[in-house]
Amino acid sequence: MAMPRRHTEPMLRVVSLNLNGIRAAAGKGFFEWLAHEQPDIVCVQELKARKADLTDEMRTPDGYEGVFHFAERPGYSGVGLYFRRSHAPDRVAEGIGVAEFDAEGRYLQADFGALSVVSIYVPSGSSSPERQAAKFRFIEEFTPQLERLAASGRHILLCGDWNVAHTRQDLKNWRSNQKNSGFLPEERAWLDQVFGPIGLVDVYRRLYPEATGEGYTWWSNRGRAWDNNVGWRIDYHIASAEFATRARRARIYRDERFSDHAPLIVEYDYP
Repeated sequence: MAMPRRHTEPMLRVVSLNLNGIRAAAGKGFFEWLAHEQPDIVCVQELKARKADLTDEMRTPDGYEGVFHFAERPGYSGVGLYFRRSHAPDRVAEGIGVAEFDAEGRYLQADFGALSVVSIYVPSGSSSPERQAAKFRFIEEFTPQLERLAASGRHILLCGDWNVAHTRQDLKNWRSNQKNSGFLPEERAWLDQVFGPIGLVDVYRRLYPEATGEGYTWWSNRGRAWDNNVGWRIDYHIASAEFATRARRARIYRDERFSDHAPLIVEYDYP
């Protein structure tokens, strides 16, 4: 495993990863990779665990502390955020204030000085029409929260699985997925709003406006999607406008598989 590049200037390295089960990811070497990568902040989604299910390694990896928003339902959803022990947040807040979705553990915000970092897990609608309806309800309820964050005057960074590919660049088989959850016109129009009137920025796309397959972050377990890079870009760093200008580089880590998603790593100029 290649050793990470050391910081040669003030730099904040932030990772986002949908774990598809924290216990499964731990068994695939996620925490060993974390020790080598040495990010400053890690946002994780889809814990599929409750507090009692976590080992010490999962709660407090070497050099880090973790905070979590667990789902009430066992083995389902949940988000977390790890930070270096020397950089504890000033404040941690769970949920968006909507009981239906707060019970699913989908939003966790940590404030570090003037910077708010959020681990976010937007519902998937692919399993049933009922879940797609829930996804649309979440979008409706969450949009005012995004507007408040964007207007707060703080540096904002929302990291996570948004379960939407924004444009044709963001998935391999866009033609055949136009009527499928994750690429529906209504979902894509929502991201148009997020990146338009609301004023937040898709950090990876800002850095690499022409990137296609190298930006994918999720691959179906069906067929040979991973081997053939038939992927989707549904995991994002979404930032307030000024903070987005601080992003210097981003990469998708694919040397190992901890999940059906891959870690999205972005480095920012930030003290």
